[in-house]
Amino acid sequence: MESSDVRWATVAEAAIIAALLHDFNLEFDADSPGPAVLTSRLQRVLATAPMAALLAGDPAAGVALVTYRPNLWHDGTTAMLEELYVVPARRGQGIGSAMMARILTDSLAAGVRLIEIGVDEPDVDAQRLYTRHGFTTGEPGSPDRAFLYWRELPS
Repeated sequence: MESSDVRWATVAEAAIIAALLHDFNLEFDADSPGPAVLTSRLQRVLATAPMAALLAGDPAAGVALVTYRPNLWHDGTTAMLEELYVVPARRGQGIGSAMMARILTDSLAAGVRLIEIGVDEPDVDAQRLYTRHGFTTGEPGSPDRAFLYWRELPS
């Protein structure tokens, strides 16, 4: 797949994105609030621009979610790749690489100077993908690995 087959999604495509993300969570035995809740949330956050979504293929066989924020340590925006998912039957066809290429190209053009990604330790396929695209597990030149910590707060 070429990066030209990857497009930035519109708010009107929230249900497609939600269905893919729901399937992603089910595949990895993670909780999901369901496609309807995800669609509603996506309609809200995609409309406000701190988050953008990529869809790959038609019909969509891959999705990526990217959030943006300012960063004190870099002159430019920081992007966080929140999710990247390719449907199982379409894996190994270059879809993940096409999405990563589009994220990198468009991020550079938009003034993004740092991209962060959280990856589960057992997800070695994702780690290989990100490494192929130049990502590391720590700051360049440092032997120390970086970790992403998180904590959910009660609503």
